[in-house]
Amino acid sequence: MIINKNMKSINDFYLGQTAELTHCYSEEEVNRFAEISGDYNPVHLDAEYAKNTRFGKKLVHGFLSGSLISAVLGNVCPGEGSIYMNQNMDFLRPVFIGDTITAKVVVTAIDKEKKQMTLTTTCINQNGKTVIDGSALMYYPY
Repeated sequence: MIINKNMKSINDFYLGQTAELTHCYSEEEVNRFAEISGDYNPVHLDAEYAKNTRFGKKLVHGFLSGSLISAVLGNVCPGEGSIYMNQNMDFLRPVFIGDTITAKVVVTAIDKEKKQMTLTTTCINQNGKTVIDGSALMYYPY
């Protein structure tokens, strides 16, 4: 993973700037997320249960998928030192174990006085389908 240490101030960012990370979710990660979050919904953990849902198989937790957005924001753009102020996410499609998700952020607004930026946040699966769509507000203290 690339950690962005190049941006020294809010002035280094520009409208349209993009960053992304890609990750394939494993069953082990889903199980660990259940332990950490306390979300033991059987649609994530029980293959027999999940088989009888409209999805037909186990799902990755929505917030586990969405956490890839946090990784982009915290590590790449805006990167080190940035602070999440707001995030909205629309979960548009399921993410299944073994899916490869790319989280992409795009800078859409910069308030240099408040040292804040707004970014669109999107997660796309290996088939090019958007699974999460939203936006984030970040504080960049430098």
